[in-house]
Amino acid sequence: MADNSKILLSVTGFDPSIWKDALEKAAPDRTVVLEPAEASDPEIDYAVVWKQPPGVLDGLPNLKAIFSIGAGVDHLFAAGNDLPDVPIVRVVAEDLTDRMSEYSVWQVLDHLRKGPLYRDQQARRVWHEDLMQPAASEVTIGILGYGNLGRDAAKKLIMLGFKVIGWSRTEKQDEAVETFAGEDGLAGFLAQSDIVVCLLPLTPATRGILSASFFAKMKPRGPLGAPILINAGRGGLQVEADILAALEEKRLGAVSLDVFQTEPLPPESPLWTHPRVTITPHAAATSMPHALVPPMVDQMDAHDRGEKLKNLVDREAGY
Repeated sequence: MADNSKILLSVTGFDPSIWKDALEKAAPDRTVVLEPAEASDPEIDYAVVWKQPPGVLDGLPNLKAIFSIGAGVDHLFAAGNDLPDVPIVRVVAEDLTDRMSEYSVWQVLDHLRKGPLYRDQQARRVWHEDLMQPAASEVTIGILGYGNLGRDAAKKLIMLGFKVIGWSRTEKQDEAVETFAGEDGLAGFLAQSDIVVCLLPLTPATRGILSASFFAKMKPRGPLGAPILINAGRGGLQVEADILAALEEKRLGAVSLDVFQTEPLPPESPLWTHPRVTITPHAAATSMPHALVPPMVDQMDAHDRGEKLKNLVDREAGY
């Protein structure tokens, strides 16, 4: 590492100060800047970004790698971004993984134990005890997106007694979980799933996957009635008009959505008031600087020692 090494922190949409403080604490020998001193600042060797302004990374001659603050990296490939040809590192941290698994387990258990119906009864002051609740062992959870996050959620759901299956774009092996892959495996996966937990990244191949054709392949009936969808991945994965239609046609029994096509969700969206929709405001797994920054800096230091970077983004695949 050069004596004048800088980390560029380039984020939009929130106050970067807590991230700057965390970076300065974890990397006291580096200078953290919020913008380049000049368009071709030679002292910047790493960039930590979230929805960075277009062009801010262009022309940095000594940039070694780009680190994304969030679990998703689709923001990096947004229109207008011409990224320099350097490695891109995804955040993989125990804290972020735990939070996503907590959200997945919370929503699965809420639907298993009839949470939306009990909340409706409470609002109407209705005492009705006899709501049939199947055992966890009777319910199959399908994890759509069986990567690091999916495997961790599966492990925790299995501990609670659920049967879990997984789907991914490419073949994945797991002794504890039956796995499916690719377009050919999707129908078989959906035919078994009582609850689908979507943890997919947003890529050109996955955009709009949660659509009418997807819902038509889902298991028609199960121990919970019609199947349930939980989406904690990205809003661009879902077609909200198709979700509403599937709810009305009883092809979906209920949905929990943490992400939306437009965020914040517009006040006029019918999702807000639909009785079988649970909404959370993109809060499934908040990126916490104190947990995510030290692994980033450790990777920077290791890379400067000649070690290979981990959790690299496949630019062609988009994640």
